[in-house]
Amino acid sequence: QVQLVESGGGLVQAGGSLRLSCAASGRTFSSYTMAWFRQAPGKEREFVAAISSSGTRTYYADSVKGRFTTSRDNAKNTVQLQMNSLKPEDTAVYYCAADPGTVERLWYLGLGDNASWGQGTQVTVSS
Repeated sequence: QVQLVESGGGLVQAGGSLRLSCAASGRTFSSYTMAWFRQAPGKEREFVAAISSSGTRTYYADSVKGRFTTSRDNAKNTVQLQMNSLKPEDTAVYYCAADPGTVERLWYLGLGDNASWGQGTQVTVSS
């Protein structure tokens, strides 16, 4: 497993932008599919975005498509989530996750049992 630490959360006005980062430990980062999830108060955790181990394939939830972009730097063991045109409904704790399976498996079947989670970072969007 990998250890994950998110950063970059904060308070932003609607229409603004934030960039989240997730730093991973371990020498096998480049073999993991990376994903972002979020959980708003009183709601279940939901999928936001995922990126393949090579960084060449990405998937997004419909609610963020066109506004959010995920990318990764395997040389630095980091994955980013650029969030633009933020809306109050984007308010949530954002988590990154590392999954040893393929990004396609994650997209169609969800996160695997061997996935690792970060501790989360709060994003608050004011109206």
